Amino acid sequence: MQTAENLKQYREQLKQAMQEGFQRTALDNFAQAYRESRANAFAQTDLPQLIGKIGRYKDQAMSRLELLFHEFRTNAEAKGITVHLADNDLEANRIIAGIAHENNCRMIVKAKSMTAEEIQLNQYLEKQGFEVIETDLGEWIIQLRNEGPSHMVMPAIHLSRNQVSELFTRVTGKQQGTDIKDLVQVARRELRQKFTEGDMGISGANFAIAESATIGLVTNEGNARLCTTLPRVHVALVGLDKLTPSLSQALTTLHALPKNATGQAISSYVTWITGRNQCAASSDGKKIMHIVFLDNGRLALARDPVFSQALRCVRCGACANVCPIYRLVGGHKYGHIYIGAIGLILTYFYHGRDKAQQLAQNCLNCQACKEVCIAGIDLPSLIREVRTVMQQEINVPISERLLAQILKNRKIFHGILRTARYAQKPVTGKEPYLRHLPHFLLQDHGYKRLPALAARPFRDRFPTLGRKSRDPQYHIALFSGCLQDFVYPEQLEAGLEMIPPDRVKVEFPLQQGCCGLPLMMLGRTQAARELARSNLQAIDPARYDYILTLCASCGSHLKDYPALLRDIPGQRVKAARFADKVIDFSSFINDVIRDVTGLVPESTPGGGPRAAYHAPCHLCRGMGVHNAPRELLTAMGMDYIKHAEEETCCGLGGTYSLKFPEISAEILRKKIDQAESMGAELLLTDCPGCILQLRGGAEIRKSRLQVLHTAEALAGRYDSFNGTE
Repeated sequence: MQTAENLKQYREQLKQAMQEGFQRTALDNFAQAYRESRANAFAQTDLPQLIGKIGRYKDQAMSRLELLFHEFRTNAEAKGITVHLADNDLEANRIIAGIAHENNCRMIVKAKSMTAEEIQLNQYLEKQGFEVIETDLGEWIIQLRNEGPSHMVMPAIHLSRNQVSELFTRVTGKQQGTDIKDLVQVARRELRQKFTEGDMGISGANFAIAESATIGLVTNEGNARLCTTLPRVHVALVGLDKLTPSLSQALTTLHALPKNATGQAISSYVTWITGRNQCAASSDGKKIMHIVFLDNGRLALARDPVFSQALRCVRCGACANVCPIYRLVGGHKYGHIYIGAIGLILTYFYHGRDKAQQLAQNCLNCQACKEVCIAGIDLPSLIREVRTVMQQEINVPISERLLAQILKNRKIFHGILRTARYAQKPVTGKEPYLRHLPHFLLQDHGYKRLPALAARPFRDRFPTLGRKSRDPQYHIALFSGCLQDFVYPEQLEAGLEMIPPDRVKVEFPLQQGCCGLPLMMLGRTQAARELARSNLQAIDPARYDYILTLCASCGSHLKDYPALLRDIPGQRVKAARFADKVIDFSSFINDVIRDVTGLVPESTPGGGPRAAYHAPCHLCRGMGVHNAPRELLTAMGMDYIKHAEEETCCGLGGTYSLKFPEISAEILRKKIDQAESMGAELLLTDCPGCILQLRGGAEIRKSRLQVLHTAEALAGRYDSFNGTE
């Protein structure tokens, strides 16, 4: 497991993980297949409604956990079940070991349980002299290898059949082949006797239904039923967050759980246990049954106004399935016990800052996890909040503290950028890129070229553009963002070329500053709030019909202002009006200007350049915009090439690429490889951050691929087809 002692050590671990060839291939193949399987599984489902219902049910349960526990215990004890409440991991381990000692148990057979992994139950029981056998196939394999799960649902997904064959050969003392069916038969043969010899069976539970004291288990193997029926003692270890008021609410979650986990319509086994099973070996003919509920911080989390939603998690593992970082490094380096985005959050609360410090930084904020969370958890937001909390507990690098101070002060920040235009001259040539500096100051960042600052920022150019509006139909404020203002002003100019001045009056409020997203990614929430308030003063939403941005990252964060300013009297209302008027460039042209002016005439697709599209994470998921840019490209006559990975992150993640350049570089490589393999001449996107990443990567490998903002392509600013850029 990852101890997260420091960033340098963690990066070395990540590099090693990326060298695991089979793991990379297996996770990549699963991620691509999962996307289609999940879509098919939910094809006939009103998914937003289902997600909302599950989230509400879970929130309601979390708001009265203690009452649900008392209800469950009362009903369980009436059925002869002993119920325990363990405050922490050590107490839970002691309770379960005590039950085993009290009942003269020697061998313990165990069904899959992430809660048992959380408290390291196996290790504790083995130190107490018990023989503990994992009976889930994947869990048994990793137990034999003395390692933890690499996925919450598929614990051994990182292993090849050859590795399993070698393991089974060593365990059985007989040469084993590599046929999967044969390997499964080996496991069945080895484990079958253990079920009959087991004195105690330990299970987890997906549901603990208070109204009937019923526990529910969702599995794809029959081992859980054997563990809970054959041994004379059954212990269920259950997190308090699994408490559910009623069976009907549990069934709502069950409708979604297997579909979201693996794309299955339903899992192979759903087991409900109410009361003690029959057992011939017991004096009263009934099994001895204990249920141990684990707190371990859950009650405190349930009361937290921000982090309580983390307890909605149903342990489906979907947040790992879609994570581009998990695809590269696997669960052993992208989690401590819990894997994926939810693991980045829960690790801090369940296992401490030491284990979480580097993990919490290893997030691109691509929001793919939020999009697939069946309980509607805002995982990226909670990861940022964990960073914020940890900022108060650790010595923050002086570079990050200094950057926060600079970004939140517009005058200082812009002054530095203006000065830097002249300071960069020794390291810039005729081309608009920095020379040598990335390799000199930023080791491991030679995978892309970095752009130079523009000779004149957009804020200086805007007054000279000569836009005059006599009778405008719309009045808009242009929010530039830092990159387009000071690095890529030509993108904003191209965008304005597509907006007819006689119909749209455009203002550029000079008091606007950074949107604040970089500060949020650094965990500097207070500084981000100050920037948000400053931007609300600079751009009064009451004056404008729209607040237009050509930066998807800025747009997504601007729409988060109401949440960011929710506790400041009066500001949330203004922020809500502001957020409602924020619109991205493609949507504005496609859905507003196009319908009004006929600016973009319908034309026959295929006549223009062959163009691939990269959907910025903050556009497709942050702002929920999917169709507008693609419709524009087709309408403008581009030979638009669709591909399955359009909405996968480019790997920039703002400051992420500075901390984890190896991961950023590999995600970037895959993106450019894909565009080139399709024969694309243009790679278009709607975010200057993505352009910095993609264009810089294409430039360093001398690719013939041109990377442009959608606005530049629509304005005809591409070399091969319309003169020079």
